[in-house]
Amino acid sequence: MSRIDPKVQECIEKCLACYSACLSTAMGHCLETGGKHTEPPHFRLMMACAEVCRTAAHFMLVGTRHHRHICAECAEICAECATDCERIGDMQYCVDACRRCAESCRLMAA
Repeated sequence: MSRIDPKVQECIEKCLACYSACLSTAMGHCLETGGKHTEPPHFRLMMACAEVCRTAAHFMLVGTRHHRHICAECAEICAECATDCERIGDMQYCVDACRRCAESCRLMAA
């Protein structure tokens, strides 16, 4: 079994952490809080962010060279999600996870 490069492994971990943060925040905090937290554009963005993070981690785990394309998109969506969650407020955990993932995925995409 081949070993995963430590930088790739770090990105996988950040992607999975962001996946978990976005999904749990959306399904718990946002649905319970309502209002701006559940407006369709914001909620869709959180769901898209969670899914692209999971997909990016999957592509890196599979070891396909196409992970760079997915990571580039993941970085863009995570940055947008962080900005939107910060705008709405009371979701710093999600904001921080999105920013860490975006930064790591930008490096993977380069």
